[in-house]
Amino acid sequence: MIKLLNLFRQIQIHPLLWVVMGLAIITAHFMELSLLLLIIFIHEMGHAAAAALFSWRIKRIVLLPFGGVAEMDEHGNRPLKEEVIVILSGPLQHVWMIAAAFIAYEFSWISTEMFTLFFQFNLMILFFNLLPLWPLDGGKLVFLLLSYRYAFPVAHRKTLLISAVGLVIFFLFILITTPLNINIWIILAFLIFSLYYEWKQGRYVFMRFLLERHYGKNSDFRTLKPLVVKEEDAVIDVLEKFQRGCKHSIIVENRGSEKGSLDENELLHAYFSDKILTAKIGDLVYIY
Repeated sequence: MIKLLNLFRQIQIHPLLWVVMGLAIITAHFMELSLLLLIIFIHEMGHAAAAALFSWRIKRIVLLPFGGVAEMDEHGNRPLKEEVIVILSGPLQHVWMIAAAFIAYEFSWISTEMFTLFFQFNLMILFFNLLPLWPLDGGKLVFLLLSYRYAFPVAHRKTLLISAVGLVIFFLFILITTPLNINIWIILAFLIFSLYYEWKQGRYVFMRFLLERHYGKNSDFRTLKPLVVKEEDAVIDVLEKFQRGCKHSIIVENRGSEKGSLDENELLHAYFSDKILTAKIGDLVYIY
């Protein structure tokens, strides 16, 4: 309970949101904006509450003029089941909200107009968030699914490429259906910027993933996945084969026969602590 109460201290309101709220009051759309913000707030608190229950490090919960974001200080080394639960805990909030609104409507506690608006907003946010676009919940689910099969950097790049294709389709859809909707264009611009920023930060994202593993954030991994590599492979090339949700042992081969093996911690220690950046993986067998 204390963890959940502490979440309210993490809430931040973007300065532009105050401007939007002022415009909503002037244009007599304050009720619509209030409903939308309430839904977004509960959605983001769903993510944050699930993360808090798993003792994730929560940086902040930001309410934006066109949405919200729960920022975590986690970098891909939590158990995949935890990550699925944290991601889905946002969209799942819409299920009980719609059910609660329906019950309130049946008992005539809210008007038909209020129920219709609340129902439409919930569906809109739910389906929009499940689109396979980064950094939406759907894009994060795509990243997790790809992580089951591919190494971290490969899964990350494929996720961003899928998001880029999705954004092109989304752009064409807006251009055809609602070309004059300024709000949607603002959201699209935000998604494009987020995708571009994530792409530019790709190497940094991967290094944070490795650093977190180096400092012991993989203790909960139950799956052991050996990596068979050649002794002439560079250390960084082997590190780029690391996957989320599993621990690796490195089997070093020479002409089809095993030359030796390394634990992933030894490889991470060699790269980050001993600064062995350009060595071949076969050289580390003699050192470790």
